Amino acid sequence: MENSTEGRRDGVWAQPYSLASGQTQYHQLGHVRLWVTLLDLEWQIRSDALEPGADLAGWMETIGHTLPAATIPVQRFIRKDQSSTVTFVPAVANRPTVIRPYQPLTIPAGGRCTIYVGTPVWMKVCVGENQSLLTEIPLALPSLTWVGKNTMEGELCYSSTSFARLVLEAVPKRPWRTVTPVTLINRRPEPLLLERFSLPTPLLSLYRNERGQLWTPGVTVEVETDMNSASLHVDESVLAAAGTCLPVAEAREKLARGRLVRAFDRVFG
Repeated sequence: MENSTEGRRDGVWAQPYSLASGQTQYHQLGHVRLWVTLLDLEWQIRSDALEPGADLAGWMETIGHTLPAATIPVQRFIRKDQSSTVTFVPAVANRPTVIRPYQPLTIPAGGRCTIYVGTPVWMKVCVGENQSLLTEIPLALPSLTWVGKNTMEGELCYSSTSFARLVLEAVPKRPWRTVTPVTLINRRPEPLLLERFSLPTPLLSLYRNERGQLWTPGVTVEVETDMNSASLHVDESVLAAAGTCLPVAEAREKLARGRLVRAFDRVFG
């Protein structure tokens, strides 16, 4: 059953929405359609994935009494109290994300550059003033890849292709993706060919600017000698070009103290 276009609005991250018993809030963003229903004794969540390539540039939401077809599965959650608010909190990926530029990028000896990488976020559905988590939903279907020296030593990561844009204005700003500035510094005496690298997404916090766009702090990768001894540092703040930003979600994993997070022997796969 289709949702009425009447009352459609832009969705907003980290903003409480209030529902009355019997109402359903419908969302469409990224590759996902989502229905959140409040009943007297329970919350119900239904979702399905759109065909690849069918994602929209924006985020549409509406509140009404329309449910989807019965073929879409439902998750049921006991309502702990009489709170009727639901908040949608973004979350970074729970695994590192291997970024593969569509065209490899060469950084000359002693050179540096900043690329802007977009990665999908997860949507946490939280209810009540304490934002109790009901479930979280990926807003794009991630593919998995293994990064390591062999099948026994390494880690499972998400895989994402990227245009590795060098100009911020050229980066599409979508509510279901976050932008991470990655500064690559090549201190070696020879050029560095960037074919892929591992972005430590679980270490990144999320911020929302005044236009509703999601950003993470910048990441700096330095290569001094061998590519397998690259060091990585996560900035403490968001790039000034992101605009005025407010924090909306903490990192999934805590950063180590000090400038050097750790030496990543698999930064470049």
